[in-house]
Amino acid sequence: MIKEKMVQEREKSDLSQQQYEEALIALVEQRHGEALELLNRCLEVQRRNPEVLYARAVTSISLGSYRKAACDLLKTIALDRDFLDAYKQLGFVQFMLGKEEDALKTLAKGLEIDPGYTEIYCVLGDIYIDLGEFDKAKETFEKALELEPENPEPHSKLALYYLARGDMKGLQREYELLKTLDAALAEQIGTLFFDTP
Repeated sequence: MIKEKMVQEREKSDLSQQQYEEALIALVEQRHGEALELLNRCLEVQRRNPEVLYARAVTSISLGSYRKAACDLLKTIALDRDFLDAYKQLGFVQFMLGKEEDALKTLAKGLEIDPGYTEIYCVLGDIYIDLGEFDKAKETFEKALELEPENPEPHSKLALYYLARGDMKGLQREYELLKTLDAALAEQIGTLFFDTP
């Protein structure tokens, strides 16, 4: 009887892992409804799995369901206090919900865990731009660049900073750098703001 129960639990766990992997593929392929359905099934078996909760939160963000995403992200952090991506995404969700102060606190907690986590600085800078705190925004983007000078995300954020400030020379500098780091992104900027074929 106990052995049968253990076999059943193992089979459920294997099926749940398979569904989780299928959900991640669906998420990457932007089949969000399918991903959400698979992740919900996984959570029926593994309610306290932070990776599955996080994946469902990212799926909810993709669907624009920020409140649902926030709930899953809070659960993820409660289960795994070192899950940095969850802090970053929760800060983003709080920002999108108009809770900038909460977002700033969440992102600060993430930076306490890892002060070298570049992506949190990028979200932090976005919030500072929204709050009109341009000096702080520039500082955070520059910190991200200091940590990862070849990462195109901080460069794209700095480009947006220059655009928000009306600094076309700064935008042009970042555009030129992005040509080698992320040609597709540079092309988008060039098409929108510069005379590029």
